[in-house]
Amino acid sequence: MADRYPDFIIGGAPKCGTTSLHFILDQHPEIGLPEDEIHYFDADDPITHPDFFFEKKGELVHYDNSPDNTDFLKAYAARFEPFHEQSLIGEDSTTYLFSQVAPHRIKALLPDARLVFMLRDPVKRAYSQYWHLVKSGRVTCRFERAVHEQRSLVLGSTYAPHLKTYIDLFGADRVKVVLFEDFIADNQATIDSVTDFLGTERMQVDANASWFNRTKYPTNLSGQLALNQIGRHIVKWRYGDHLETREGLATKLRQKIHYQWFHRINPIFLKADRPQPMKESTRVYLADHLSRRNQGLSDLLNRDLSELWKDFTG
Repeated sequence: MADRYPDFIIGGAPKCGTTSLHFILDQHPEIGLPEDEIHYFDADDPITHPDFFFEKKGELVHYDNSPDNTDFLKAYAARFEPFHEQSLIGEDSTTYLFSQVAPHRIKALLPDARLVFMLRDPVKRAYSQYWHLVKSGRVTCRFERAVHEQRSLVLGSTYAPHLKTYIDLFGADRVKVVLFEDFIADNQATIDSVTDFLGTERMQVDANASWFNRTKYPTNLSGQLALNQIGRHIVKWRYGDHLETREGLATKLRQKIHYQWFHRINPIFLKADRPQPMKESTRVYLADHLSRRNQGLSDLLNRDLSELWKDFTG
């Protein structure tokens, strides 16, 4: 059986509802989607995936997803083997939007692919991602420090230049932008627009099975950040096995430690339904800065986003 690759990609941005979109589309009888994010096209990007990089005996250890690495390409193709009978195959990797290496690689392998990007108020998106990093054990500092230590917080909310790259490469007719706020306001209409874009039959969205990845927040942020001093090392082990199948006692031990930590110890403080509010001075700074980084976005989408996003002037 010949290898088959995605017909469409949900390419980001993080914390904009992409997991819920995946969850809904996965219920469509004509669509096949691997369960996890794959990140094939930017696995070697140290900006989008610093957790994928290691140093061993003075040497940099990283993924090689160059066209010459046929083993890595076959590992990518293998993720879609269960869906060969589906009319459409897709994947979602939320870092493709702000990766500067992914667009041309996608175009080279999948020249006719359709791209779906979900956007959100850039300030709220950055803050939501911060809490995701807290929950997953990958940050050990408060938001104000994380803004300059975690590049993805700002880059993930920088939409305009990256969207333009994809539109220039694939054409406007192959790039679909979905706003998180529209998705929340009218789930069915948003999904109808996506299935129409993909060229498949519409589906009825089940209100009881339309939202995934609900987040719990720390009741004690200082305590959670202290736990993350250990958890950040454990979660990094997990990323070392991304897109590979490793066997042996060491791998089994890593998996066992990861499971025990993130199912028993890490959730101790994750009981709150809402996060702590952002400091007003931080919000004001980010609203201005992210508006500047997204200059021209309203024109690009042919929609006045200042009517939807508080203090947005891009």
